[in-house]
Amino acid sequence: MSETPLHTDHLNRSSDSRTDYSFEELLDDGQYAEPLIANGVRCHGGFDEDGRYRSPRTRHRLPAIATWQAALQESGGELLEISKALIPPQYPNVDQAILLCRHGVRDPVVRALTVISVVEGFGAVIRDVKLPDFDRSLVEPIEGTALAHLGQGLFEAHARDEAGWGEQGGHKQMWEAARDLAFENPKIPQDVLMRIMGGGGRRARKRERLFPQIDETLESMIMMLSNVLLVEIFAEQVFSWGHAVLSNPEISAEPDRASAMVSYIQSDENPHVEYLRVALSELAGRTIRTVDDKTLPGREVVFGMLHALLSQMTRTRPEEQKDQAQESLHAALQGLENRQSIEEEFRSLETVWAPPATTGFEPLSAEL
Repeated sequence: MSETPLHTDHLNRSSDSRTDYSFEELLDDGQYAEPLIANGVRCHGGFDEDGRYRSPRTRHRLPAIATWQAALQESGGELLEISKALIPPQYPNVDQAILLCRHGVRDPVVRALTVISVVEGFGAVIRDVKLPDFDRSLVEPIEGTALAHLGQGLFEAHARDEAGWGEQGGHKQMWEAARDLAFENPKIPQDVLMRIMGGGGRRARKRERLFPQIDETLESMIMMLSNVLLVEIFAEQVFSWGHAVLSNPEISAEPDRASAMVSYIQSDENPHVEYLRVALSELAGRTIRTVDDKTLPGREVVFGMLHALLSQMTRTRPEEQKDQAQESLHAALQGLENRQSIEEEFRSLETVWAPPATTGFEPLSAEL
């Protein structure tokens, strides 16, 4: 387990200690004094009477998650923690992004913000995750847990947060608004989506199963939960980067409003991290039935998948970001008289980072 936790204290347990919630309750907003408008789009969430932003669909979702986490720990279970040391830095880093914008080279930063917004829109696919037959796949029951509510509101709330719902915007539109506020509706690179889809195609090769002895639907669900959790946690670096860049009055036309939008999105992401953490922790504390009627500790499967994903992501994510950003940078600098000096200063601001030697989830089996 990690000694440097993320997101452990922000949830407040409700005086209502029930553990079962309806689909409608987990998607309930409650009332707002004022809506959130971003770029003329009515987005989710809103403001209380004191002007404080309140995330969408959290009236019951937050106390539910807090109760499930408390119940897990009170029963002797452990809540998964991911070390901050495993999160690679954003590329280009804050100083590099500000340097480029100061010289009028905004395309790499605009491109990065656009990629973030597009990827957020893809988050809606979580509603399509196929759930296994938990009664058949697990020895212990799941009543009154986050696991029991994945298909009963948690996945749907997550999907709507990311991509919006109906005429209501979500994180995709909010990131676009932050970008457009800061850079005054910049020209958007037309090849962004093509590059994202192309990169995804290279990574979309069928993965060799890590645990072929368990139900494939269960394995796929655990892999998806683990992957989404890590993406959400790695986004901590994206939020820090976005806030620092967009709040800089030297390069941002609307530093307060643009950076506030990033803060709203970050607030919305906390419930995602927390329900995924508790669901995976609940699985880790249970016993999984194999396809040949044997059993396997859930911890072995959950830890094995987290270790495999972290090992890959900490190696490939920095390289992919750097390759994409440098290609964009070279194109943006073409024809500038001071190109060489900008490139030299850009390289001098490079962040040196190497992934930790361990993930904190090393499996007992050397084969993983």
